[in-house]
Amino acid sequence: MSKRIHLLLLFILLWCCPVSIYAQYADSLNVGILEQFQEAQDSQQKLKLFFTTQNRYVDDSAYDWLEVVNVYLSSSEKTSDSLAISSYKLMQAQLYHDIGDHDKSIAIAKEAFKDKDSLDIELNTLILNLLDDNYGRLQMYDKQIEIREQKTALGISEGVNFYDIYANMGLYRKAMKEYILAVKPTIPDNDHLALAKHHNKVGDYLRMDKSSATAITEYNKANGFLEVFINDISKPKTEIELFETEFLKAEIAGNIGKCHVMLKNYIEALPYLKESIEVLSEYNNGKFNEQITDNTLNLAEAHLQLDNNKTAKRLLESPYQNVTVQQELKKNRLLASYYDKIENYQSASQYYKRNEHISDSIKANELSILKQQLVAIVGTSDLENSRKLINEQKLANEKFRSEIQAKDERIFLVYISLVFILLGFAGLVYAYLKSIKNQRLIAEQKHFIENSLKEKESLLKEIHHRVKNNLQMVSSLLSLQTRNTKSKAAIVALEEGKSRVKAMALIHQKLYQNDDLSVIEMQGYIESLINSVQSVYKKGGHNISITVDAEGTELDIDRAIPFGLILNELVSNTFKYAFPESDENGKIYIHLRKNGEQGYFEYADNGVGLPEDTDERTNSSMGLRLINRLVNQLQSKLNVEKTNEGVRFWFNFK
Repeated sequence: MSKRIHLLLLFILLWCCPVSIYAQYADSLNVGILEQFQEAQDSQQKLKLFFTTQNRYVDDSAYDWLEVVNVYLSSSEKTSDSLAISSYKLMQAQLYHDIGDHDKSIAIAKEAFKDKDSLDIELNTLILNLLDDNYGRLQMYDKQIEIREQKTALGISEGVNFYDIYANMGLYRKAMKEYILAVKPTIPDNDHLALAKHHNKVGDYLRMDKSSATAITEYNKANGFLEVFINDISKPKTEIELFETEFLKAEIAGNIGKCHVMLKNYIEALPYLKESIEVLSEYNNGKFNEQITDNTLNLAEAHLQLDNNKTAKRLLESPYQNVTVQQELKKNRLLASYYDKIENYQSASQYYKRNEHISDSIKANELSILKQQLVAIVGTSDLENSRKLINEQKLANEKFRSEIQAKDERIFLVYISLVFILLGFAGLVYAYLKSIKNQRLIAEQKHFIENSLKEKESLLKEIHHRVKNNLQMVSSLLSLQTRNTKSKAAIVALEEGKSRVKAMALIHQKLYQNDDLSVIEMQGYIESLINSVQSVYKKGGHNISITVDAEGTELDIDRAIPFGLILNELVSNTFKYAFPESDENGKIYIHLRKNGEQGYFEYADNGVGLPEDTDERTNSSMGLRLINRLVNQLQSKLNVEKTNEGVRFWFNFK
């Protein structure tokens, strides 16, 4: 059975689903969405139907909806039904947003949000999401950040990241990094559909950052996870999941095609773009209009570059729905190129002029947005005071001017003095307003930076925690290997390796437990390390007295790891070899100090000491070679003193 028949069967099954799915595809039934809305019993059912219906404007325009909602809002205000009033105002704000009157939408949504304490979390979430979207459309990113902070304060976890704001600002690499950090840890390893969506999104960021070749790699990964999801017969799939899978596959194909166009691989781009347009257009309910337009324009560009001019013109002149400004610019540019190719320069010039007019409109719009940003930052009350002050100054100046005409030169000099005083005062007012603006900007940036630092500290702690867990897993694997190994030499080597891994894992454990992630408090770390080594080698019960003198000493991770491994080797050697007969009077002394840039380390025990052939063993002993290399890593040299009772190691470090 063909793919189209399969999709048609899915749609027939979807028509039999509950009300929310029924509403999304009701355009195939006789009853219109607006009529269903009017037949709903109360405001809450109307609200649910309104926001769960994605294609509510198929039969009726947003203006038709607005007229009906206004009637219900007026009736609710007469009966003082506060919940209904909030619901209809929210629908009203959404309709103004869809019409494109974002200022009106923001004003209504703000009015509804004043009653946030009496509204449930779902209504508050809808209002804040609407405000967030409106501010995003107006490019008022500072206001978007405020809305997301309010979401966090209300306990709303959805949509409180900032990667979409970075993308809107053109910072695609930063947006991608933030997206991966925020989303990837939340996806289970066996959720192949979510992984496919994730890699598709990462590919989008790379494509928008002009890294087309790398983006294709991500899209191929997304296709791979999608194939695994489709072929996994152990997991039952709903009709909606199968439907979503088909369209995600078509979306990925379109994205790969667009990347090939950017790479000028026009022949390779054609099948991907055709497949995507065919599937997305088959059952498009308005959701994929922008993607279909993008893919069609890229397909036209590929044909134009391959000199298939008639096909390119047919695609460019096909009807488009809800074309964005950037798409309109690209369409005009391609039509101009087409007419250049056929030497119809007059028509080409018309399309170039259209793009110039659009560009001028964009610049004017950006200027308007900049003014709105300044109003949001400085505050309307300060601007009103400034206007009043300027008007008063104008009136005073005109009064002085009329008096100057009837007065002598001495009055004229007084007038000049007053003018200078007023100019100085205006300068002070301007400096004061600019100072307020700068202070607010600094406060907002400080708040943003503090939030970013908190997020980074949390992520860094999580990384150390995961590294510690991974090292513990390695230690567990070595333990399992030890149980399955009969060779005593191999068992000893595995136990030593496990002890070294534990020493490194302990570093990362101490780091994520500390408030300060840059340094480790060595007294506690050394004591914990000794306990860990004792658990491995203290089989018959040691009576060794251990003295640790490292109180108040802190080291960074680059020095702490070598010290941990050195101590691990020295303590292990003491437990294994220093007291072969009895350890009743055994002693270990560990001293570590760091003053400024200079440090000193000393380790001593009163055991049997080192054998006479220590120098020869140094080249063959894994432990001694490791200690010497670690000391060299600390840019120092190991000193060894053989005494009658025991041995002493020491070195200086920076």
